[in-house]
Order: sequence, then C-alpha cells, then structure tokens
Amino acid sequence: MGRALIIGAGGVAHVAVGKCCQNSNVFEEIMIASRTKSKCDAVKKRFEGGGTKISTAQVNADSVDELVSLINSFKPDIVMNLALPYQDLAIMDACLATKTNYLDTANFEPLDTAKFEYKWQWEYQSKFKAAGIIALLGSGFDPGVTGVFAAYAQKHYFATVETLAILDANAGDHGYPFATNFNPEINIREVSAKGSYWENGSWVETEPMEIKRVYDFPEIGEKDMYLLHHEELESLALNIKGIKRIRFFMTFGQSYLTHLKCLENVGMTSIKPIEFEGKQIVPLQFLKAVLPDPASLGPRTKGKTNIGCIFKGLKGGKEVNYYVYNVCDHQECYKELGSQAISYTTGVPAMIGAMMLLTKKWAGAGVYNIEQFDPDPFMEELNKQGLPWKEDFNPETVL
Repeated sequence: MGRALIIGAGGVAHVAVGKCCQNSNVFEEIMIASRTKSKCDAVKKRFEGGGTKISTAQVNADSVDELVSLINSFKPDIVMNLALPYQDLAIMDACLATKTNYLDTANFEPLDTAKFEYKWQWEYQSKFKAAGIIALLGSGFDPGVTGVFAAYAQKHYFATVETLAILDANAGDHGYPFATNFNPEINIREVSAKGSYWENGSWVETEPMEIKRVYDFPEIGEKDMYLLHHEELESLALNIKGIKRIRFFMTFGQSYLTHLKCLENVGMTSIKPIEFEGKQIVPLQFLKAVLPDPASLGPRTKGKTNIGCIFKGLKGGKEVNYYVYNVCDHQECYKELGSQAISYTTGVPAMIGAMMLLTKKWAGAGVYNIEQFDPDPFMEELNKQGLPWKEDFNPETVL
C-alpha cells in the first residue's frame, strides 16, 4: 500500500521498523536511513525476510540537500522522522521541497537552548497546506497517544473537559546506578528544565521538580512523580476546547534524582560549550557518550510502564471522572522486538500514525497535532498492535 522512509536507527526506529514489518499489508517497502549506515543495516538484518522490503542508506539529517536527494531517489509516501528533535525543521524542509508527507514523535528543540515548543513547526502550516501534504506532529506516546486519549475522552465521554492530568510512570529496573531510558541528552534537558502547566488561559512556571505528588498506579503501585513541562500541553490547551488546566507528571526514583543533582552541581548537564584540550565540547553531549546506550537496556530491564490521562469534566450536567491508560511490560517488549518499553511505547504509535496516513483514515493538508484527527481508528490499532488501553471511571484523582 505504501512506502515509508524512516530516518533514525535508535531504539524507537528499531521498534517502528519491526512493527511496520508486522503490517506489511500497509508498509510494502521501507528504507532506514541515518548518519551511521551500519546501525541501519543491523536493524534491517533483524527484521528482513517478511513481506516488507527493507533497504538502508546513509544520510546527514541536518542537511536539507542530502535529505531531498534521498527522498527523490526512494520516493516514499511518508517520511517518519525518528531522529533527534534538533533535526525536525531540516526534515520538514526536505518534505516540503519534495511534497512528501511528514511524521515525527517530538517537537523541534534548538540545539543551543533547552526549550521545546511547537511554534517553529506550526509556522509551516500554510506551506504544507499549499503543498497538499500533511505534517503529523508528535506521534509517539507522550506526546502522541496522550493526545489521542484526550480526543477520545472529549468525543465519547464529555461535553466539556475541565481538567487533565497526564501521568507517566516507569517502574522498570535496568540495574544501573544511573541511566536514561531514552536519549540521555534529550531526557536530561527535559528533566532539568523549569516546569510549567496550563491554567485558566496562561502558563504557570515552576522550578524544576518543585511540585511532587505520590500516585498509586494500576499494576505498578505507589510512585513519586514530579510536575514537568511537556510539549503536548501546548497543543492540547488549544485543541481541547474549554479546558481550564492541564498538568504533566513523570515518576523518578530517588537514585536517579540524586545522581542528576550531583551531575548538575559539577556542570555535566550544561549545554554551553567549554574548551577541553583545545577542542570545544558540550558537557551534556560528553555525558551522553559515557552513559549506557538506551538501546542496550532491553535485555536487562524488568518491570512495567504506566502512561495515561485522568480527566474531569461535565456530561449532561453531571461531573465525570475518567482515567484511560496503558500498561506495558519491559520484558514482553524485549521478547517481541528486542526493545525495552520506553522505545516500544514510542515506536508503536509512530507506526500507527504512519498507518493512519497511508490508509487515508486521516487525511488533509497542513500541519496537525495528533489530537486534531478522529481518535477511534488509532485507539483500535493500539489494541491490535501491542499497546492495549484500559479505562477507569472512578480513579484516584490528582487533578
């Protein structure tokens, strides 16, 4: 049915390729491209031999010219950007130049500023619309499935959604004193930044880790969680009509926080270049190089993740509380695709988003966040593709 160019060869791309191959009726052919072709070849070797034809290529995703040349040679129906968020705009420019549909899992973040927001990508709206192509932003889990959950709740259970709390819990244990479950550079930039939430039409800023809650997660138990800024708050504040407050919480263990504070205190989380032995290096990028590769955590990670949304609002004049969530087992993910659950919960929704566009269940022209489309076919695929969701109409509330 379609051809997909997957840019990136890390843990998320690994999962997305595996899931594309499980759905060869939709993904007839895929190409995996990244700066290091050997990584692409390793992913191809694991998953080739089924109904999906796989090829690989080397590309510098910072170079629009290289990307345009690759897209023109492969002629994909969609480009799945599973590279770094610093490269979003270059890949979008290449998609515009070639009139190719675009998908990513995380919004653009400037390399020299620890600030991620949608404004740079939203500015492409008129260009993508004029080109007659779609840019689907944030088709991971959070952002991604959390937006689909919000659209589903709004469509089926509420006349008005008043408050939303997004809860992201990882109870996995990889056995290392300190490691991150996805790209260390992105993870640490995200966690060490100031927090914020949306309330009554404006942003409320908090100090990093200032607001803490304890929540009893289904199948995981009680965990400490902290309020962070997260990109989907920005789009949901616009697209979930009438909402008064949105907050995002993520769980962290004390060991992680202690290590992070020590690294911050000695300057290792800084993104400002320093001179070392005559060369300019970024401390956080050096730290990333010495930490375990998240893609290597799969065989040693045990436990589960629980990511979901708790809503409060009105329907028929009555108050409604609604919790929708997914629980994902690290070891089950590894058995299926050789990945831990963090990569799995991002790679599967990336594939489903591409599937929605290739099958024309989602169609249009312009730049869209995932909650702007009909959630029902995506929710149906979550159950089929390994991320089944559960509902609770009487949840413990943190709203």
